[in-house]
Amino acid sequence: MRRYLVVSNQTLSSEALGEKVRSCQAEGPCQFHVVVPATHGHEHLTWTEGHDRAVARERLASTLERLREVGAAVDGEVGDARPLDAIADAVRERPPFDEILLFTHPPGLSRWLHQDLPHRAQRQFSIPVTHIVAEPASA
Repeated sequence: MRRYLVVSNQTLSSEALGEKVRSCQAEGPCQFHVVVPATHGHEHLTWTEGHDRAVARERLASTLERLREVGAAVDGEVGDARPLDAIADAVRERPPFDEILLFTHPPGLSRWLHQDLPHRAQRQFSIPVTHIVAEPASA
């Protein structure tokens, strides 16, 4: 059974996530572990870690429900605000993953791409990283 680590935050509600999960399921038995880094968005001038974690928990709960509705074996957690650290924690604390599925906004909108997260994750972990660009929900 293949195990996927899904890393996403603001793109959790995108159709790209559902499409990728269904694609993985079509290839055979699999499990998903969703990590939502508790990052803060640019839409607020002020922020608190507690607020960011609460928003991440809400997004995670909604996503787990949606993925379970399509038959996915899925669990998840809210991770560190630094996405690379959130990935490292999940990789260290969970059974081995076969692949990391990293969802970001398109270039220009994505802070994670500005941080070169897909390449940094690929270099740091001996796990294949698949980067999926997810359009904003309002697109």
